[in-house]
Amino acid sequence: MSLNWLNYHHFYYFWTAAKEGSIGKASKALHLSQPAVSAQIKSLESSLEEALFHRDKGGLRLTDAGRMAFEYADEIFRLGKEFRENLKGVRSEGPTRLRVGISDALPKLISHRLLAPALEMETPVQLICQENRTEALLADLSIHQLDLVIADTPIGGAARINAFNHFLGSCGVTFFGTRNLARLYREDFPASISGAPLLVPSEGVLLRRSIDRWLSANRYVPRIRAEFHDSALLKVFGRDGAGLFVGPTIIENEICREFHVEVIGRTDQILEAFYAITVERRVRHPVALAITRTAREKLFGG
Repeated sequence: MSLNWLNYHHFYYFWTAAKEGSIGKASKALHLSQPAVSAQIKSLESSLEEALFHRDKGGLRLTDAGRMAFEYADEIFRLGKEFRENLKGVRSEGPTRLRVGISDALPKLISHRLLAPALEMETPVQLICQENRTEALLADLSIHQLDLVIADTPIGGAARINAFNHFLGSCGVTFFGTRNLARLYREDFPASISGAPLLVPSEGVLLRRSIDRWLSANRYVPRIRAEFHDSALLKVFGRDGAGLFVGPTIIENEICREFHVEVIGRTDQILEAFYAITVERRVRHPVALAITRTAREKLFGG
C-alpha cells in the first residue's frame, strides 16, 4: 500500500505511545482502550510499510524508522500547539522560538545588531542561531528547519527553493587599521590605498567583488596580504596590524572599540547590503517582523 497522505490521528497516538513508553500509559493519556491505541498504531505502520516499534517484555522501543517518525511528530505537534495559541492570541507556556540562519560571510557585529531586537521584546524569545554558508542555510530553510536566513546577498532567480527576499538596508564601508597604519595611510585616503597592505574577503563573496570593482575603477593597487572567508578572523588579523580592512560604516564605532583599530577613511562607492530571506512572501513570524522593522527603521535609517 503506497502512502498518499498521513493519518494524523494515528500519528498522534504513535507519538503519545513513544513519549509514554508503553501502550498502557498511552491509552490512559489518550482516554482510549489499549486495543484501540494498538490498532491505530498498527494501522499507521501498515500505511507506512514500516515497523515503528520493537515490542518486547521491556516495553516499546523505537526502530530507526520510529525514531525518525518521532522527531517529525515532535516538531509537527509543537508547531500545531504554537499555531493554535498564536491564532487565539494566547501566550504559550514557553518562549517564542525563532530559528535563524546567519551567513558566515556576515560581520558578527552586524549579525548581533540585527538580532538584538529579538531579545528586547516584551514576550520571552528563544533565539536558535545557526551559522553556515548561505547555500546550506537556504537548504535548511526550504525544509522548514529555519524560520529566517540573514545574508549579504539576495536569493537569485536560479535558486532551487521558493523563497523571498526582504531587503533590510545597505551602507557604505569604512577602512580600518591599527594606529601605526592609520598614521601612514589616513592623510591621503583614498589614494593612499595604492601600495597599502590590505586584508580582503575571499573570492566569491559579494563584498570582495565590490572592493575589486572600486579598486579597478579608481586604479588603486594595494598589496593584498591575505584573503578570508570568515570576517571575524579577518578583523583579528587587522587588529594585529597585518593590514587595512573594511567593515560596514554603521558599526564603525563597535569595530574600533572591539578590535582596537582606527578609521582610515570611508567610501559610499562600496556598499554592503543585508537581506532577510523567508519562505513567506510577507514576514509573519512576530520576532522576525521585529527584526526586519528595527533594521529598516533604526539600524539603516529607513
